[in-house]
Amino acid sequence: METVAVTIFATDRKGLLRDVTTVIAEKNINIKYIQHFPTEEEMQLYFELDDVTDVDALSDELGAIDSVISVDVSKPFAEIYGKRIIVIGGGAQVAQVVLGAVSEADRHNIRGERISVDTIPLTGEEKIAEAVRAVGRLHRAAILVLAGSIMGGEVTEAVKELRQDFGIPVISLNMAGSVPEASDFIVSDPVQAGVMAAMAIADTAKFDIKKVRGQKF
Repeated sequence: METVAVTIFATDRKGLLRDVTTVIAEKNINIKYIQHFPTEEEMQLYFELDDVTDVDALSDELGAIDSVISVDVSKPFAEIYGKRIIVIGGGAQVAQVVLGAVSEADRHNIRGERISVDTIPLTGEEKIAEAVRAVGRLHRAAILVLAGSIMGGEVTEAVKELRQDFGIPVISLNMAGSVPEASDFIVSDPVQAGVMAAMAIADTAKFDIKKVRGQKF
């Protein structure tokens, strides 16, 4: 058995998703992740599937469904892009955090690890809080770094929810506001914050976030 990614290209119609998932369920395959990308001409359905015993048979049956154009089998995103470091905050601080995160991720990725870095520079309490909450819905998000000069209020509540509801650790730069106190730990230097974020989620590192929780660096 293996985990595979299956991308289905089809002409959109009512009942398409039902027919596709019926084939998958009848083979006792578990759907780990699903995403769809509608275009003007066709629908692209992307699945990550567990417990696949016969990839060719699955591909053939999916291809026989009415309106399906083609079926592609590939590696899942976790094996290609891996765990995601998410960086949110002010442009200058975000850029420095990303510098550290990318530099450290490179060290681990050349050893076979897969770590990617995603970011968005934002200003405004409401926008940042919304982005923090959305991290819990991001596929493969493993850690969040908040990079700014001042954050608190609704952002702090969003950080608490993210840690409690999704178990995603949060690193905060040493900034004004209540966000640092709600985070797992605080790092003064943004480049170092990025480095520590990559170390915290890397399987090839010996950095244990539980041992530094609540500390400031």
